[in-house]
Amino acid sequence: MKRESIIENIKVRSGKDLVEFTDKSKNRVYFTINKKILPQIAKYLFNEEKARFSTASGVDIRNAVEILYHFSVDDIGLYISLRVILEKPNLEVDSLLGLFKCAEWIEMEIHEMLGVNFKGHENPKHLLLKDDWPEGNYPLRRD
Repeated sequence: MKRESIIENIKVRSGKDLVEFTDKSKNRVYFTINKKILPQIAKYLFNEEKARFSTASGVDIRNAVEILYHFSVDDIGLYISLRVILEKPNLEVDSLLGLFKCAEWIEMEIHEMLGVNFKGHENPKHLLLKDDWPEGNYPLRRD
């Protein structure tokens, strides 16, 4: 019952900003959402459903960068991924650092490797690359 309730709550809260929902298995669901509602849905999962933010992953899909934010509702074994598509060249999305501190390093890594600007991130410095790495050169970009 809780699984269905969480899914329905995300759908309702997303409204017209829900692009796609994929029920992959009993333990994994994906929501493709408009980037503007990412903080709202992440806050709902973290604060109200006590979902644990596991990590985020990013990939260059030629004309855009896709970011998946992975959450785990441990008490029912449900993994929820929030997917946002950032069209090139406007690779910008709100930082989730204000919601949970553990987003800091993964946002730094995605910024460094893919060139995504996380609005509101307090510390967008190099994490993996040398400090003198050339500006605008992103190792995981296809272009």
